[in-house]
Amino acid sequence: MKEMLKKSVLLSVVMLVLCGLIYPLAMTAIAQVLFNNKANGSMVSLNGKVVGSKLIGQSFTDKRFFIGRVSSSNYNTYTKADIKPDSKGNISYAGVTSGSTNLGPSNPVLMARVKKDMAVFLKNHPGLKAKDIPTDLLTSSASGLDPNISPQSAKIQVAAVSKATNISSSDLNNIIIKNTEGKTLGIFGEPRVNVLGANLEIANILKNKGEL
Repeated sequence: MKEMLKKSVLLSVVMLVLCGLIYPLAMTAIAQVLFNNKANGSMVSLNGKVVGSKLIGQSFTDKRFFIGRVSSSNYNTYTKADIKPDSKGNISYAGVTSGSTNLGPSNPVLMARVKKDMAVFLKNHPGLKAKDIPTDLLTSSASGLDPNISPQSAKIQVAAVSKATNISSSDLNNIIIKNTEGKTLGIFGEPRVNVLGANLEIANILKNKGEL
């Protein structure tokens, strides 16, 4: 019995060290060497400063940039004001989250939000009609963190962005193409435009012109 117990404890220790220490360290080392950027969150930098991740969307309100999808989690972006208690001492900040509102298509809250966003978009993009707006610009993703939009959603913003930046439509379309990824492995998903990547290129152009 003692011999069996001794072997069991020894085996447990060996497996703990092997699977709980050596293997994770080895995988981390390999990932850092071979896939450094991906292993560290696919961070994106501008002028040496990290400004976001290629995998997580951001809220862009400046008319000089492309807008992304609606986010029910505000893309996990919060300020110090969000953690301040109200007059009753309650804090609305719920911490870092991701997810959808899970509202059904007939829910009046969802319908009101979509109509509001549609009205704002049409106001900022004169000449377009409601039927011209791709669905992904009016709906949030399951995670609320989607960094991408469809190529069509980017293209219908070109006229407004061009007007706000004085960057030619052809240059903006080239930026869209440059930041468009095709279907994963050629068969999964749909082509998508990384909004942060496209906006960083616009930012670089504006900075070179002394407008940012």
